[in-house]
Amino acid sequence: MDPRLWHKIAAISGMAALGLGTYGFHAFKPKNPAYKEVWYTASLYHLVHTAALLAAPTTTRPNIFGALLTTGILAFSGTCYAVAYLEDRKYATLAPFGGFAFIGAWASLLF
Repeated sequence: MDPRLWHKIAAISGMAALGLGTYGFHAFKPKNPAYKEVWYTASLYHLVHTAALLAAPTTTRPNIFGALLTTGILAFSGTCYAVAYLEDRKYATLAPFGGFAFIGAWASLLF
């Protein structure tokens, strides 16, 4: 896979992160205000790891780094968005896998 593809994936992810973050700040009104914090956490991790995704083409193993970050964004942030939006923690089962994917991505920079 062309390593520059990760820039396009980062662009799509960045647009989604900003859109979801804006929605969370301006329009998201959960019944339980604690879910606003869950949305904020999802948005923060989504945006930070999207920015890191821009560096994928410069890494030794861009496809591993990029795939793990993308998996982390989808599994962790996606799960947190779902939990917050649905106001139901039973949907949180994938979040730890996303966290491990984030850790794996950063660890992949060691090799």
